[in-house]
Amino acid sequence: MKKFALLFLIAITGAYAQTEQVKFAAVIKNRNTDSIFIRSQRAIVKVMKADAKGNFKGEFPAEPGFYQLGDGAETTSLYLKPGFDLALTMDAKMFDETIVYKGKGEKENNFLAKMALEQETFGEKLAKVTDPGEQTKMINDLLNKTENGLKDPALDETFRTVLTQQLAAQKQQMAAQAEQDAKIAKMIGQQSPSFAYENFKGGTTKLEDFKGKYVYIDMWATWCGPCRQEIPFLQKVEEKYHGKKIEFVSISIDQVKDHEKWKKMVTDKTLGGVQLFADKDWSSAFAQAYGVNSIPRFILIGPDGKVIDADAKRPSDPALQAQLDTLLK
Repeated sequence: MKKFALLFLIAITGAYAQTEQVKFAAVIKNRNTDSIFIRSQRAIVKVMKADAKGNFKGEFPAEPGFYQLGDGAETTSLYLKPGFDLALTMDAKMFDETIVYKGKGEKENNFLAKMALEQETFGEKLAKVTDPGEQTKMINDLLNKTENGLKDPALDETFRTVLTQQLAAQKQQMAAQAEQDAKIAKMIGQQSPSFAYENFKGGTTKLEDFKGKYVYIDMWATWCGPCRQEIPFLQKVEEKYHGKKIEFVSISIDQVKDHEKWKKMVTDKTLGGVQLFADKDWSSAFAQAYGVNSIPRFILIGPDGKVIDADAKRPSDPALQAQLDTLLK
């Protein structure tokens, strides 16, 4: 399991009699800016400017729910409801590590701050683990720890309910991801599913056309920002291995309505390699066979048509070139 998604804190909507406002104050050392903001999912609800001593203070209405506090450089999650009176202290140079809240609402917000810090350091540890089973266990242990912390009756009931529901949803996502990872792992060394897709240069191209060569496949779409970010790195990799026993194949899973947009981007960006257009976007048989549910997704196939890596390294990852250097030596 390569990916670990942090909890996405949703807003809580509904009627609520706002008889009291939220009071918020902050003392920030080494601040990045003279302004801080509090944002809901819909809009910024409050901007506070530093006074002559560099302190922040404000009072504003806020529906019960989760918000973001930011200084223009970094952000952190907040839980607010009418009547909360919070005082924050932190050092902006060590943003997550130094956040401390005092006052009414401190327990919920210190819980969020601790959770964010734990997940940040956890992500670093998880990246060093390669065994999918161990990764799953690590994630499950972290979620259980957070869930146990939410049993504290001193925490606001709505806060506990929403986070507990999100943890349950995250566990379901984790189980689905583990199932997909297991499916991907079983593909290694097996004959790859094939494809027969439209080639930008004309005609139809099949996977079998590359027999005898390694094939590095990029599943992408014109609307995908992370896909576009990988293009310059992919072009450099293509240039480095030009003339070697490897083909670079990009398969667009754009919808049919964006066919011309695909052709224009291939032309405008001078995209190299073999540019193909899948027949049924996400539902294309090749994408389904590999369980592609997010892009960009990279696949590495051997000269014999067998899968080397069903979820290969990105072009921006130096590990890809190290792998190709070994295979193509």
